[in-house]
Amino acid sequence: MKNYLNTLNEEIKQYLKILSPEFPEWLLEYINTPEMLRLDEIGMSCGTFYPKVYNDKYFYSTLTHSIAVALIIWNFTHDKKQTISGLFHDIATPTFKHCIDFMNGDSEHQESTEERTEQIIKNSTEIMKLLNREGIKIEEISDYHIYPIADNDTPKLSSDRLEYTLSGGLYQVRVFEIEDIKKYYSNLTVLKNEENIPELGFKDSKICEEFIHKISKLWPRWVEDEDRLCMQFIADIMKSMSIKGYITIDDLYNLSEKEVINIIKNCDDSYIRKAFENFQSATRKSVYKSDLPNNKIYCTSVKGKKRYINPLAKFNDKVLRIDEISSQANMDLNNFLNMKLHKYIGFDFDFKPYN
Repeated sequence: MKNYLNTLNEEIKQYLKILSPEFPEWLLEYINTPEMLRLDEIGMSCGTFYPKVYNDKYFYSTLTHSIAVALIIWNFTHDKKQTISGLFHDIATPTFKHCIDFMNGDSEHQESTEERTEQIIKNSTEIMKLLNREGIKIEEISDYHIYPIADNDTPKLSSDRLEYTLSGGLYQVRVFEIEDIKKYYSNLTVLKNEENIPELGFKDSKICEEFIHKISKLWPRWVEDEDRLCMQFIADIMKSMSIKGYITIDDLYNLSEKEVINIIKNCDDSYIRKAFENFQSATRKSVYKSDLPNNKIYCTSVKGKKRYINPLAKFNDKVLRIDEISSQANMDLNNFLNMKLHKYIGFDFDFKPYN
């Protein structure tokens, strides 16, 4: 497993070091299991890495995300059970990640694939051996929702939401440099929210305001027309592949993205093959956006999940949401929540998914 960490680029190595200056060595055995290592070939970009619509700085895997979430939890709690639950929170992630939620009709919540988490852990001989050795029960680590530092409801700040925001601001939309992350991360602490529940928050409201202003430029990336279009197209391709018998749902939990792409590009159905080739060649200029449908091209209508944060911050001996403290943060949040999304989106090539 140490070899895996060494293969990460220097920026990500520095980033992980910020999240937990001392790496918890005991975590390596849990990381170095087949079920976790599978996640190294599933990208956090949810399939948007493959067309030319986007230009991510580098491939960021779900395994790296999971390790980073675990490190954040460990840094703030030093609790093994919470840390392991954070590490395992995406263990049931299928190929192309949330695109499969889109395929399942769950584009707004993106939680439909989580149901296999306990099953995958329970079926892993290696993971169960480690848990039994530690005296940890499966129900204590199979649902990270029970730990508010690990996960909570939008727009609260949790370790999971914090991690994909920090990393997304490095490799997707460059709103951070490593020094920025050091600054913001060092200002975080555990506070009590309105419900008297522990939640990550900022010690300094001015730093929180600056943080929100930066990441408000990142948020549109995860719900804009181009993003929803790419994810729904992959969902439709995978559904068509399944209907035609080229791939099974179980394959999505066992194969890497490269392996699935190889199956798509070598299947007998030239209609599917050509559509995926067109998708890989697509650019932002290829995207159709309108409030009217277009039946001559691949055109779809799908909602997305608005991912954003309204963190807690200390202000004059009080703990408040940043939108209650800062007019700038309030404006940034409202600008995002009111952003224009088109009802119909498409690519400038024809593809009608199989039913």
